Amino acid sequence: MTQIRKLNLVSIAGLVLVFGGLIGITLGIYLNGKASDGLKSLDAVYAAQARYMSYDDDGNFTDRGTVEGGNAILSLIEDDWAFPLDRGNLDPNDTLVNTPDELMVQYGTISYHTLHGTQTVVLDEDVEYKGEFFAAGTYEVPVDGRYFSDLDRSHPLEGPVRNQAWTPLAFGLLGNLIGGMNSDYQAGMAHFMSWSIFMGLGLMFSVAGAFITVGGVQLDRRARAAVEDKVEEKKVAQVGIGIPAHAAGD
Repeated sequence: MTQIRKLNLVSIAGLVLVFGGLIGITLGIYLNGKASDGLKSLDAVYAAQARYMSYDDDGNFTDRGTVEGGNAILSLIEDDWAFPLDRGNLDPNDTLVNTPDELMVQYGTISYHTLHGTQTVVLDEDVEYKGEFFAAGTYEVPVDGRYFSDLDRSHPLEGPVRNQAWTPLAFGLLGNLIGGMNSDYQAGMAHFMSWSIFMGLGLMFSVAGAFITVGGVQLDRRARAAVEDKVEEKKVAQVGIGIPAHAAGD
């Protein structure tokens, strides 16, 4: 009887696995729906903004009409920032900006032109700063690849360039692009997890649990059959030595 109870526990364990797997599949379906809704919403936002990539006739990304400009932006992203850009997502047949890689290219475009622009600074009077003399007048000052924190705000030329180049508008656009990238990545990851982890593992648990349950039932039946066979053998043996059958049964 102890063996039979153990075998029953095997079947119960299988049912628990089946139940857990069904919960995982249900959660995966729910998460997949939420992720799909999120991706559809992001696509709607991108379409409403009507932001498009530009390519030449050969499918090369261009900036302001030149492949060289586009390559400079891609170099900034891939070489300077070491971002693993998937160029396969830069599709000349689908120019709407609606993938994380295309959003990153937009981020790089704004950053590149800010870093390599030139700002006009007007000094109304002569200024001396740290032993250097700056006469009153108009100066064309290149940003020269300097980020916001690289520019000295107290410097008579760098200070104005700092505010003119890295404007709240530039930071706002960059912040929106990063937010869009993160949202896209999160929705995509949730979509992936819903299939690979929740529904995938849930299905594996359910199938494994079903086999364990069936196997447990079969083992239980075999154990019961073995016990019944032993009882029958005992009856036959007792009858053979002259014990009445009803007594053998007792």
